[in-house]
Amino acid sequence: MQSMTGFGRGTHSTELWQATVEASSINRKQLEIVTNLPRALQCLESNVRQLTLPQVSRGRVQLTIRLEKSGAEDSSQVRINHAIAKSLEAAFSELSKTIAREVRPSANDFAKYPGILETNDLDQIDPDLAWQAIEPALNQALQSMNEMRGAEGNHLKQDFIQRLKTLADLTKFIFQQAPYRPQRQRELLEKRLSEIGIKLEDNDDRLSKELALFADRCDISEELTRLDSHFAKFHEYLNSTEATGRQLDFLCQELFREFNTIGSKANDAQIAQTVVEAKTEIEKIREQVQNIE
Repeated sequence: MQSMTGFGRGTHSTELWQATVEASSINRKQLEIVTNLPRALQCLESNVRQLTLPQVSRGRVQLTIRLEKSGAEDSSQVRINHAIAKSLEAAFSELSKTIAREVRPSANDFAKYPGILETNDLDQIDPDLAWQAIEPALNQALQSMNEMRGAEGNHLKQDFIQRLKTLADLTKFIFQQAPYRPQRQRELLEKRLSEIGIKLEDNDDRLSKELALFADRCDISEELTRLDSHFAKFHEYLNSTEATGRQLDFLCQELFREFNTIGSKANDAQIAQTVVEAKTEIEKIREQVQNIE
């Protein structure tokens, strides 16, 4: 079991290039891969996606890839794109006219604007040579990220197991209380009739029919059986090697529905209170299931 939250970092160097890759992921219903590559290496995005897809199935995965020349000496030359720089200057002049006061771009504005400052090295890099450095670094980053996702997933699994035990105990209490409901209903009816001056015989057919109808309306044996089945299936998914986040989310909905039905049909204060406790536990499980791949 894996969480959808994790972070990993990988580096690899060749004779020409050193690649650094950072991989981070957060929860999403579907898989979303976002790559941040140097402009000159956008052609490698499909390579990055193909390498990433087999290793994740859900979540938003952000991949940041940086490339530098190997070795201590860096002969990169910075050049200025004069056309873009003049265009930015002209835009500030136009802004000054629009708001009727002078606005000048700062050095920081020029430095941050994409394309004004360029380096010769990355513009001329061979993508195939760059990929030789990027691929191992990407594999390392994804492995590290998945290790973190697995560690958190195992922690969530232990929490699920404990909460499922609590739900099983609450279900057992409901099962034990269910047979006493007709008797408590009989006592309640007799008390109400006695308060208005009506006394019934022990073998009164009308009372027996009313209690029989009550027992049929409030029968929750099917719901209890389905709960046991859902608990078993939940444990099966917890021990699966596949991504089961969607299945667990569906089971949470089914568990909630069964307990809700029990609360509606049981017509018993003790069982109703137990159902409230069970639904609270299910909500806690469901919140965490949203983080499971």
